[in-house]
Amino acid sequence: MPRRTVKSLFYITHINNLPSIFRHGILSHRQVETQGILFTPVYNPEIVANHEQRLTPARKSLWEYANVYFQPRNPMLYKVLGGTDKKDVVILGVKPQILDAIGAFISLGNAASSLSPLLDVKTGLQSINGEYWQIINSDWWKTEDGTKRKIMAECLVPNGIPPAEIHSVYVTSAPVAERVRAALGGAPHPVAVVVEPHMFFQPRSQGAITDKLFWVDGDMFFSRMQTLTVSVNTVGVMGKGLASRAKYQFPDMYVVYQDICRNKTLVMGKPYLYKRETSLEEDLADEPHSLPNLNANKWFLLFPTKRHWKENSAPQGIETGLRWLLEHYKAEGIQSLAVPALGCGLGGLDWKAMGPVMCRYLAKMDVRASIYLPQEKNISPEFLSRDFLLGE
Repeated sequence: MPRRTVKSLFYITHINNLPSIFRHGILSHRQVETQGILFTPVYNPEIVANHEQRLTPARKSLWEYANVYFQPRNPMLYKVLGGTDKKDVVILGVKPQILDAIGAFISLGNAASSLSPLLDVKTGLQSINGEYWQIINSDWWKTEDGTKRKIMAECLVPNGIPPAEIHSVYVTSAPVAERVRAALGGAPHPVAVVVEPHMFFQPRSQGAITDKLFWVDGDMFFSRMQTLTVSVNTVGVMGKGLASRAKYQFPDMYVVYQDICRNKTLVMGKPYLYKRETSLEEDLADEPHSLPNLNANKWFLLFPTKRHWKENSAPQGIETGLRWLLEHYKAEGIQSLAVPALGCGLGGLDWKAMGPVMCRYLAKMDVRASIYLPQEKNISPEFLSRDFLLGE
């Protein structure tokens, strides 16, 4: 892989540590101990201990290295955000020139795992290409195929990374950006402070339609809602869009979907609720069982928007399904709901027509619900207003 492909590397830390980092640099754990530097941890002791035990080819402990990720939006960040207030977590962007540091290594995956080879930088960059580079830049990962480990590929730099190599601080919101700018008042060189909520598994933007109904521009599969809705056909094919991604991410759900299509349980106008018995955190977080609170099990509402995958979505069938949902959500135990803009992505329907239809039913539900806007097209703000969507 050409080195120019790597635009930045990334370090996850607590906002309290910024003054120290911009004074001393991003230090290895050993250097932090040796210099007696006080810091606010974001990793639990088990993770830190695991890094001490593993040795690099130079016969040094991982504690002797500062570690930065090729992709910060990874299972480790998801775990950190599950145990720390999101407003306190920041991500530092580091110049790719640190790959030239003498004695640096690249870990092909989570460095603490014995399954991740530790290679010299030249060999490591040659290995992180093609399919591997796609894994590092993907939106999802799985334990079964190794992508959960591989997406956490790291660069290990001996002793530490100088402050001058840090080019940016990424944060979740504008108020956090102000806190960071205040903390960096004495920084020796200019640093960009970038609001990038998507990097932290947050929506890019959102707005209230009612006190319980919202529109969201973001990744529905990272929603904190109890039930996620997947648009499907009734013949058992998940070929494109959200359905294709759901098929890859949740193969157990795909098996259930094929079964209910095969036995004709899934029909237009009658969604099927799959009450999955696994917490989504178990899929997403690195070492999820050490999180203080695992979310409740994630359910999937398989919502037919068309009979055959070759057809466009059917507005009447979608409305019938929404009516069924309104009539049955309480009895089914749905506590909160995330819904894509039904039929408006690859289904050929127009948000201007379907948005008000969806809101007419979802606004009557006595639970929190979010409508995730189609990613294939931009929606003008005038068509996201309460007046337009509720006909007021």
